[in-house]
Amino acid sequence: MFQTRLLSKSQVQSLITMSEVLDAVEKTFKGMGDGTVINPTKVNLDLGETASYPPYGGFMNAMPAYIGWLDTAGIKWAGGFFERKKHGLGYITSLILLIDPKMGNFKAVMDGAHITNLRTGAQSAIALKYLHPDKNIRIGLYGAGMQGHTQTMAISQIFNIEKLCVYDISPDAARKYAEDMKNVVQGEIVIAKDPKEPADADAIICVTQSKDKFLKNEWIKPGTIVFPMGSYQECDDDFILSADKIIVDHVGQCLHRGALKELCEEGKISERNIFATIGEIVAGKKEIKRNKNERILCIPIGTGAMDIAVATIVFQKAESKGIGGTYEFE
Repeated sequence: MFQTRLLSKSQVQSLITMSEVLDAVEKTFKGMGDGTVINPTKVNLDLGETASYPPYGGFMNAMPAYIGWLDTAGIKWAGGFFERKKHGLGYITSLILLIDPKMGNFKAVMDGAHITNLRTGAQSAIALKYLHPDKNIRIGLYGAGMQGHTQTMAISQIFNIEKLCVYDISPDAARKYAEDMKNVVQGEIVIAKDPKEPADADAIICVTQSKDKFLKNEWIKPGTIVFPMGSYQECDDDFILSADKIIVDHVGQCLHRGALKELCEEGKISERNIFATIGEIVAGKKEIKRNKNERILCIPIGTGAMDIAVATIVFQKAESKGIGGTYEFE
């Protein structure tokens, strides 16, 4: 009989580090670029996130993938629910299921929230590695929650963050972030009072749940790289339409969710406007020659491939250390 390993959130947290996630994300981006990673467009179940029915203010995504460099496959079932915050829980809820790609038996079932947070941070850090060749960097951060933390943790492992300016609609969240990250960021952390302040940076990271186009085109200086990571459109139409280059992690997903969704539906943005995928750049399929005055829009909206790659490393370590329970589903 086949044994399926079961891993809780705390067990997953004990089995993976950000440096391992960064390595896995970079290798998986390369696989997406060279065709050895298969990642279908995610399927979305709207449970009231934007739909009028049902009225639950949440969503779930089904995100399958095959990872060639690990010869593994699986699916992440993940979403966000505002109701969870009322009960002191994290917005994200997630499970990851791994299978043997040859036999189809389930190798593992594990919590996916921690992996989601880590790989989301790692995605923008790896993209920046190829888009911003200087080791020194100034970061503007919108959103001081968990993903704001993991963005900072990931970027700090690749770059010397000379200055980080953070803005959050909750001043308490911004202050907590600054305290939490004071030993992670090499340079100074500034808590912005005006939402315009973080835009004066080499890279702007947006990890909010805002449905407003709060990041204005006139704030964004030449040479800036903008990462709108939220589920909605965080930057205004003028910036998207005037960006010198648009780079995404997954064309199909990025045109139908997040920053490009509305403009795509209006026929103002299409696949023709996308310069490259991050995978094509990491795999060397497309070369990006940065003009110091170019403004780049980079959207790593998130793919199941990253989750499955990281989860497989967690599973391998759990197997070798005998961590987690097992169950015979077959």
